[in-house]
Amino acid sequence: MLKFKRYAFAAIVLLFPFLSDAQTVIDLNEVIRVGLENNYDLKISRNEQQISDNNVTLGNAGFLPSVGLNSGYNVRQSNTDQFPADGSETVSTRNSVTQTLDAGLNLNWTIFEGFRVQTNYKRLQELKTVGELNTQLDVENFIADISAEYYNYVQQTLRMQNLRQAVNLSRERLRIVEARYQIGSLSRLDLQQARVDFNTDSSQLIQQYEVIHTSRIRLNEMMGADNVEQQFVAADTTISFNSMLSKPELFDNMMKVNTSLLLTEKNKVLSELDLKTLQSQNYPYLRLNGGYGFTHYDYNKGNFDRQRNWGPNVGVTLGFNIFDGFNRSREQKNARIRIDNRELLLERQKLFLQSDFANMWLSYQNNIQLTNLEKESLENAEINYEIAMDRYKLGDLSGILLREAQVSLLQAEQRLLTAQYRTKLYEISLLQISGKIGEYLR
Repeated sequence: MLKFKRYAFAAIVLLFPFLSDAQTVIDLNEVIRVGLENNYDLKISRNEQQISDNNVTLGNAGFLPSVGLNSGYNVRQSNTDQFPADGSETVSTRNSVTQTLDAGLNLNWTIFEGFRVQTNYKRLQELKTVGELNTQLDVENFIADISAEYYNYVQQTLRMQNLRQAVNLSRERLRIVEARYQIGSLSRLDLQQARVDFNTDSSQLIQQYEVIHTSRIRLNEMMGADNVEQQFVAADTTISFNSMLSKPELFDNMMKVNTSLLLTEKNKVLSELDLKTLQSQNYPYLRLNGGYGFTHYDYNKGNFDRQRNWGPNVGVTLGFNIFDGFNRSREQKNARIRIDNRELLLERQKLFLQSDFANMWLSYQNNIQLTNLEKESLENAEINYEIAMDRYKLGDLSGILLREAQVSLLQAEQRLLTAQYRTKLYEISLLQISGKIGEYLR
């Protein structure tokens, strides 16, 4: 039975060749760079931005006239009876066919409409900026998400190493128990408990492989890889973080360049432009129209065989909407209320950011302290296990107490990893909310 367990452990080790024979080593900078180039969501976001850029034209705003060309051909057949007023004989015409060919060039141009055109152009420019900010927001969110997933992959890899070490320790204990069992110094119960603990650690190791596999697939997906199962290992072998972030600097930067805040400000500007568009109805409008036409008629009966008309035409229209059921006043009042709401949303967004920043900063500081505490706990756990193993080899400690020391060591290792990873996540969040997440790319 024991030999089978040894072979089982060897098989478990073979399940994880990527830990030692991986083909690619990739760091955070490379992960972000590849993701920014290939991620499909970012490609879609950039295309949406391009649409906003393309919309900023004089023609779309209404500065330029519209010119159209049209032509037509018509055939009309008619029968006519004419009754003279003097009571003379009725004049009848049968199967009179008229063929008409016409062509024309038309121009329509709104010269003035209460500054509506100028406002439209400003609005298109603001929408272009909104498109850029939306893309920037997507990029920032992507960098934060892929950075968090990268360090999750690092964390899970380190957990794998801890679990492999735990299996090695359990195997060493099993070897000692087996040797003592053979000479009769330990009972079968001790041997069975050692095997149970070994299997428990081996099971956790197998489950951890699935966790790492899932994280690696997620990273490949975010990077837009052709093969989501391609193998790589992270260049980072520890989770390091910056414990010297400046709170005033991050806060000031957040209130100036936070992308969500800038988008909220732009929405307020768009509401103000909507009001100006409605106010353009308070002015008269002046429109120019012109064209050049040609018409050709063919007759099969009558005094004329054919007729042609051609020439230009031009005209202007001056108008003013005097009364529209008070709808114009109602719409402008509602537009002013929307501006007030946008102002309130802006202040609310500022308050939300300040609240989120305060919570993130406190959690960041607490997790730094927790990391330092867990480092000390790990050192004590390592010393405690070394002492326990020495006593166990001398027969001065039971297997249960040795197992407790081993579990304490593994838990201390895992708690330290968790504290380091959580600190890194709060660091990422602080840089993201302050608009400095791009530093990871540099």
